[in-house]
Amino acid sequence: MRFAIQVNASPYQSNTGYSAYQFIKAVLAQGHEVFRVFFYHEGIYHAFKHNTPPDDELQLTLCWSKLAQQHQVDLVVCISAAQRRGLLSTDEAQRQGKQDDDLAVGFRIGGLGQWVEALLEADRVIVFG
Repeated sequence: MRFAIQVNASPYQSNTGYSAYQFIKAVLAQGHEVFRVFFYHEGIYHAFKHNTPPDDELQLTLCWSKLAQQHQVDLVVCISAAQRRGLLSTDEAQRQGKQDDDLAVGFRIGGLGQWVEALLEADRVIVFG
Protein backbone atom coordinates (compact mmCIF):
# COMPACT_ATOMS: atom_id res chain seq x y z
CA MET A 1 0.00 0.00 0.00
CA ARG A 2 1.23 3.52 -0.83
CA PHE A 3 0.79 6.31 1.70
CA ALA A 4 0.90 10.09 1.32
CA ILE A 5 1.41 11.93 4.60
CA GLN A 6 0.82 15.59 5.38
CA VAL A 7 2.31 17.20 8.49
CA ASN A 8 0.77 20.56 9.48
CA ALA A 9 2.01 21.14 13.05
CA SER A 10 5.33 22.46 14.27
CA PRO A 11 7.68 19.97 15.96
CA TYR A 12 7.44 21.97 19.20
CA GLN A 13 3.73 22.78 19.10
CA SER A 14 2.51 19.25 19.77
CA ASN A 15 3.40 15.57 19.39
CA THR A 16 1.84 15.54 15.92
CA GLY A 17 5.14 15.48 14.02
CA TYR A 18 6.52 12.73 16.22
CA SER A 19 3.31 10.73 15.73
CA ALA A 20 3.67 11.12 11.96
CA TYR A 21 7.30 10.01 12.14
CA GLN A 22 6.42 6.94 14.25
CA PHE A 23 3.53 6.07 11.94
CA ILE A 24 5.80 6.23 8.89
CA LYS A 25 8.41 4.02 10.56
CA ALA A 26 5.70 1.45 11.37
CA VAL A 27 4.31 1.56 7.82
CA LEU A 28 7.77 1.04 6.32
CA ALA A 29 8.52 -1.80 8.75
CA GLN A 30 5.39 -3.57 7.51
CA GLY A 31 6.63 -3.36 3.91
CA HIS A 32 4.39 -0.53 2.73
CA GLU A 33 5.59 2.50 0.79
CA VAL A 34 5.48 6.15 1.75
CA PHE A 35 5.17 8.00 -1.55
CA ARG A 36 5.67 11.46 -0.05
CA VAL A 37 5.58 13.43 3.19
CA PHE A 38 4.36 16.99 2.63
CA PHE A 39 5.13 19.61 5.29
CA TYR A 40 2.58 22.41 5.26
CA HIS A 41 1.62 25.38 7.45
CA GLU A 42 3.56 25.20 10.74
CA GLY A 43 4.81 21.75 9.74
CA ILE A 44 7.56 23.38 7.70
CA TYR A 45 9.47 23.95 10.95
CA HIS A 46 10.46 20.28 10.84
CA ALA A 47 12.75 21.17 7.91
CA PHE A 48 14.85 23.91 9.59
CA LYS A 49 18.43 22.63 9.71
CA HIS A 50 19.21 25.00 12.57
CA ASN A 51 16.66 23.45 14.96
CA THR A 52 18.53 22.91 18.20
CA PRO A 53 16.32 21.42 20.90
CA PRO A 54 17.82 20.75 24.34
CA ASP A 55 20.06 17.68 24.56
CA ASP A 56 17.46 15.69 26.49
CA GLU A 57 14.82 16.14 23.75
CA LEU A 58 14.35 14.27 20.50
CA GLN A 59 16.15 15.78 17.51
CA LEU A 60 13.14 15.35 15.21
CA THR A 61 14.65 17.18 12.23
CA LEU A 62 17.61 14.82 12.34
CA CYS A 63 15.22 11.85 12.59
CA TRP A 64 13.42 13.00 9.43
CA SER A 65 16.73 13.45 7.61
CA LYS A 66 17.85 9.93 8.53
CA LEU A 67 14.47 8.51 7.50
CA ALA A 68 14.76 10.16 4.08
CA GLN A 69 18.28 8.84 3.64
CA GLN A 70 17.64 5.28 4.83
CA HIS A 71 14.29 4.71 3.11
CA GLN A 72 14.35 7.21 0.22
CA VAL A 73 11.26 8.95 1.61
CA ASP A 74 10.45 12.12 -0.33
CA LEU A 75 10.21 14.99 2.20
CA VAL A 76 8.63 18.00 0.49
CA VAL A 77 8.23 21.40 2.14
CA CYS A 78 5.56 23.74 0.77
CA ILE A 79 7.36 26.70 -0.79
CA SER A 80 4.66 29.25 0.09
CA ALA A 81 4.46 28.18 3.72
CA ALA A 82 8.26 28.08 3.94
CA GLN A 83 8.79 31.55 2.48
CA ARG A 84 6.18 33.06 4.80
CA ARG A 85 8.10 31.64 7.76
CA GLY A 86 11.64 32.43 6.58
CA LEU A 87 12.77 28.94 5.54
CA LEU A 88 14.79 29.27 2.34
CA SER A 89 16.42 26.70 0.09
CA THR A 90 19.86 27.45 -1.38
CA ASP A 91 18.40 28.75 -4.65
CA GLU A 92 15.85 30.97 -2.95
CA ALA A 93 18.40 32.31 -0.45
CA GLN A 94 20.70 33.29 -3.33
CA ARG A 95 17.84 34.86 -5.26
CA GLN A 96 16.92 37.00 -2.26
CA GLY A 97 20.54 37.90 -1.42
CA LYS A 98 20.60 35.95 1.85
CA GLN A 99 23.76 34.39 3.28
CA ASP A 100 22.58 30.88 4.10
CA ASP A 101 19.91 28.39 3.27
CA ASP A 102 17.87 26.87 6.10
CA LEU A 103 16.74 23.55 4.64
CA ALA A 104 17.85 20.42 6.49
CA VAL A 105 19.37 17.45 4.67
CA GLY A 106 16.81 15.19 3.03
CA PHE A 107 14.13 17.87 2.62
CA ARG A 108 13.30 19.66 -0.61
CA ILE A 109 11.13 22.62 -1.49
CA GLY A 110 8.07 21.99 -3.63
CA GLY A 111 4.60 23.27 -4.28
CA LEU A 112 1.05 22.12 -3.91
CA GLY A 113 1.46 20.33 -7.25
CA GLN A 114 3.65 17.76 -5.50
CA TRP A 115 0.97 17.28 -2.87
CA VAL A 116 -1.72 16.82 -5.53
CA GLU A 117 0.50 14.28 -7.26
CA ALA A 118 0.90 12.42 -3.95
CA LEU A 119 -2.88 12.40 -3.50
CA LEU A 120 -3.31 10.84 -6.93
CA GLU A 121 -0.54 8.26 -6.48
CA ALA A 122 -1.34 7.12 -2.94
CA ASP A 123 -3.76 4.44 -1.81
CA ARG A 124 -4.16 6.17 1.57
CA VAL A 125 -3.73 9.79 2.67
CA ILE A 126 -3.11 10.65 6.32
CA VAL A 127 -3.00 14.23 7.65
CA PHE A 128 -1.30 14.94 10.98
CA GLY A 129 -2.23 18.20 12.64
